Amino acid sequence: MAYQHPSREEIKSILKGSTTIAVVGLSDKPDRVSYMVSEAMQAKGYTIIPVNPNAESILGQKSYASLKEIPVPVDIVNVFRRSEHTPPVAEEAVAIGAKTLWLQLGIASEEAASIAEAGGLNVIMDRCIKVEDSILLPDGK
Repeated sequence: MAYQHPSREEIKSILKGSTTIAVVGLSDKPDRVSYMVSEAMQAKGYTIIPVNPNAESILGQKSYASLKEIPVPVDIVNVFRRSEHTPPVAEEAVAIGAKTLWLQLGIASEEAASIAEAGGLNVIMDRCIKVEDSILLPDGK
């Protein structure tokens, strides 16, 4: 079965019900899109957990080498990695019991979507979480 985007209402519900976002591929460079998007989501009240093995901390938060190292429950796994690198991320997202796998704008993988959906996760691909949050929840959660 081919991947289907959730409806706007479903995406709104996912965002409203989420507090913790693990960001795979979050750069520690402020001029990178991953940093800007995550900083904006943090400012909206979400807890951002960086997943970057090459950084100690980003946006004032401890950075983890992998999803499996994160010691708290994760609602959304937001991915800033090339499409071909997303299936293993989907496997880890399932393994840690995340609720949603979110592949950022320009990133899509049927394989990752299949893995995540089989594991019971919501899947959103090729959409910017910051844009969706701004449109669907303009006044905050």
